[in-house]
Amino acid sequence: MYEMTKKHRTGDDVKELIPQPVIDGLWDRLNQMRKEKLLIDASMAVMFSDDFEDHKIFFMTLQKEGAFANEYELAYDGPKDFLGKGTIVIFKDRPKTIQMSISAANKATTDDSEK
Repeated sequence: MYEMTKKHRTGDDVKELIPQPVIDGLWDRLNQMRKEKLLIDASMAVMFSDDFEDHKIFFMTLQKEGAFANEYELAYDGPKDFLGKGTIVIFKDRPKTIQMSISAANKATTDDSEK
């Protein structure tokens, strides 16, 4: 599961909302979680904390419908305006790729607010 030699696909929806250094940090965290044998499901959600410090942000990973959660920090000193919006990033392990996308729940919220 989550064989890191698979192609990594970052969705355009993620690139529009999340700064590239944070995206890179999430891929690094996924790789580290694999090495630590912490990946137990083919889907994993990443939720960002509203709290941050000047040079770091915080996020939580959730697997198995939230039954397995881990908190992490990420060194990051760029703009933080993407935080505080309830954005959830989803990793999905596919047969030939690992995909990072924005949660359908976030897309439903955006669609609802446009009506």
